Amino acid sequence: MEAQLAMQPRSLGATGIRVTPIGLGVMQFSGGAGPFGAGFPIMSQDEKTALVKTALDGGITWFDTAELYGFGQSERNLSRALQDLGLHPGDTTVATKWWPLFRTAGNIPRSIAVRLQYLSPYPIDLYYVHQPISFSSPEAEMNAMADLVEAGKIRSVGVSNFSPERMRRAHATLAKRGLPLAANQVHYSLAHRGIETDGTLQTARELGVTIVAYTPLEYGVLTGIYHKNPALLEQKMFYRRRRLQSQLDATRPLVAALEEIAVQHNATPAQVALNWLVTFHGDAVVAIPGATKVSQVKQSAGAMKFTLSAEELSRLDELSRQFLS
Repeated sequence: MEAQLAMQPRSLGATGIRVTPIGLGVMQFSGGAGPFGAGFPIMSQDEKTALVKTALDGGITWFDTAELYGFGQSERNLSRALQDLGLHPGDTTVATKWWPLFRTAGNIPRSIAVRLQYLSPYPIDLYYVHQPISFSSPEAEMNAMADLVEAGKIRSVGVSNFSPERMRRAHATLAKRGLPLAANQVHYSLAHRGIETDGTLQTARELGVTIVAYTPLEYGVLTGIYHKNPALLEQKMFYRRRRLQSQLDATRPLVAALEEIAVQHNATPAQVALNWLVTFHGDAVVAIPGATKVSQVKQSAGAMKFTLSAEELSRLDELSRQFLS
């Protein structure tokens, strides 16, 4: 890798699988398909491959996708990009997710073959239950996942958007099988800090489960671009535009501080926001920002190349405390 990182890789929970504090989410590889695909521009495979190359060159070692992202399109496009770049199985870390809506845990062993086919030849290092909304209990889901680990089809097990109570149940079930719960992927950013007060972060730290933060830049609000040019909001889908508009005034002092701190580190506000997220709680949190432009990937990777002072971390904590609930 070309990058010299200030931050060292860390383990996903107690699995021993090492990842950089920043990964790359590739929901945007959906190709316009599925419930999320319409929210992203349709990119050529060359553009997707360029994003992955930029991530790897910047020191990012892992990628996050899901069955739901384009109904497998994202998985296939990620595999194609890695193959185009000449990566071998094991050269990078891949996470994907099982979609549970209207399904039972009995679907997990039946659908894994498709995930492996789409991501081939790359192994599934981390396999999540995408939402706590299946017809089965966490215990049934985790036992089905444990079977996959024992069969050598996946390396580790994660959950996404699980409450503290469901996380405990998942962890306890895996522990009976001699396996750790690797991660809980949740919405977390400086402008969305609810996991710090609803018990999710505390429970994850107690159990040794890594928090994987999605939407870590709060749909771009923490970059400051919408504060500078609110007209850009008109380019967003209606539901997202309303959400972003409601956040501009509330986040203005926080974004101003991000901009000021960024100058001290020759960085951007987005890089400072990501840096805070993956350092304020030690090694407990990693983040998976997405990107549709090479410049955005470079920015995300650059968040790992400087160190915020204790005073700067504390200042951002204080300015964002209104978002704890």
